[in-house]
Amino acid sequence: MAIRNIRELGDDILRKNCREVKEMTPRLIELIQDMYDTMYEAQGVGLAAPQVGILKRIVVIDVGGEPYTMINPRILETGGEQTGSEGCLSVPGKAGMVTRPNYVKAEAWNEKMERYEIEGEGLLARAICHELDHLDGVMYVDKVEGELYETEFAGDEDEE
Repeated sequence: MAIRNIRELGDDILRKNCREVKEMTPRLIELIQDMYDTMYEAQGVGLAAPQVGILKRIVVIDVGGEPYTMINPRILETGGEQTGSEGCLSVPGKAGMVTRPNYVKAEAWNEKMERYEIEGEGLLARAICHELDHLDGVMYVDKVEGELYETEFAGDEDEE
């Protein structure tokens, strides 16, 4: 497929609310594949559609197991707390400490528009929260405790 340009902090599209996906189309299937290709190329663990300039409620996540396509996702339940280093492909070379739930249960639809639920702890819970924030124009830098710091990688290994 294709590697898309990742929008960076300061781009207005990253602060907008995304629209719900009403039906799957060949263009959206192509977008999803491009999002996976772009995420893997950038060595990230998650990517949201607005990060590639598309205001649709779509995210892809792969924290090193099963990849998840989440269309119109919504968090149903959270529990616990974790504080850790978080980065973002839209904020290259930077990271910061962010507190997120340690457990997340969410619902989403797959590429066939079939509803499913996902439960995750640790990094998967962090990635789900981080990516779903993107769909509402929220970035992790809004939640950083303290200052951002430099990282070795364009995308921090702990997050996106």
